[in-house]
Amino acid sequence: MHTRTREPHPRKSMSRINKELFLTIVLCIGISCVPTLAPAQDTGGGLPDNPAQSTRPKKDSSTSPAAREVTWRSLPKDFLRDQKDIWTFPVQLAHGKHWLPTLSITGVTAGLIVADPHMMPYFQDHARNLDRLNDVFDPSITTAEIIAIPTSLLLTGYARQDRYQVSTAILAGEAYGDSAIVDLAVKAITRRKRPADVAAGGDFHNTFFAGGKSPFKGSSFPSGHAAGAFSVATVIASRYHNHRWIPWVMYGMATAISFSRVTTSAHFPSDVFLGAALGYTITRFEVLKPR
Repeated sequence: MHTRTREPHPRKSMSRINKELFLTIVLCIGISCVPTLAPAQDTGGGLPDNPAQSTRPKKDSSTSPAAREVTWRSLPKDFLRDQKDIWTFPVQLAHGKHWLPTLSITGVTAGLIVADPHMMPYFQDHARNLDRLNDVFDPSITTAEIIAIPTSLLLTGYARQDRYQVSTAILAGEAYGDSAIVDLAVKAITRRKRPADVAAGGDFHNTFFAGGKSPFKGSSFPSGHAAGAFSVATVIASRYHNHRWIPWVMYGMATAISFSRVTTSAHFPSDVFLGAALGYTITRFEVLKPR
C-alpha cells in the first residue's frame, strides 16, 4: 500500500519574514490611528483615571457595546465578574434563556466534528499549494498581530490622551483574557489530537482524549488563535463601527487567521468554528455589556 510522506516545510527566507513583519506593523499603525482621522467627539473626559478627550461615536446609546467604559482600576473586578457570568451560564440555560444561539453553535460544531475526518485529508494533501498563505499567517506572526493591535491602540491612545481609545484597548485585553481562560479549560478536558500529529494518510477519527495533556500545546479543541482573533476583532469592530471599513477589516483579518489554522493542520474546522464562536459571543454579550 502506497503512503504519501509529508515533505518538510521549506524554511522562510529572511526577506519574506521581514515583509510579513512590515505588513503587521503597518496594519497595527493603521488601526491604531483610525481615531485620529475623525475629530474628537467628546471633550473633557480623557484617559481612564486621567481625563482629557474622547473619540466616542456620537450616536451610540447607553445600551450600545460602544458605551462600555473600563479603567485599569476597574479591570480586575470586571474580569472576575466576566468569569462568574461565563461559568454560571448553564444557570441561565436552566431558566430558559439563550437556547437558540446555544443550540445553533452546538449543532454547527457537532456537524463539523462529524465532517472533520473527511475534510482534513484535503488540506493535508494540498498543504504545499498553500505554502504562501501559511507563511503569511505563520502562528508566531498571527499571535503578534492579535497582541499588537490592542497594544498599539493603547500606546497611541495615551499619546493622544484619548480615553475612549485607551478604554477600547483595555477591553480588547479583557476580552482576550476571558476567551483564553475558557479555551484552555475546554482544551484541558477534551485533549484532542492536532491534525498535524496524524501521519499523512492516517485516520482522523477518534482524535478526542488522544492528544497531549498540556492545554497549551497538546490539545486542539477549540482554537485559541480563532478565539483570540475574534475577541479582539469584536471589541474594535463594535467600538469603531462608525468607520464602515473597520468591521470588514477586523472580521476579515480574524477569519483569515482562523482559516490559516486549518490550512497549516494546526486545527480541525470544528476547532476553529467553536473558537471563533467563543471569542465573538463572550466579547459581544459579556465583555461589551454596559455596566
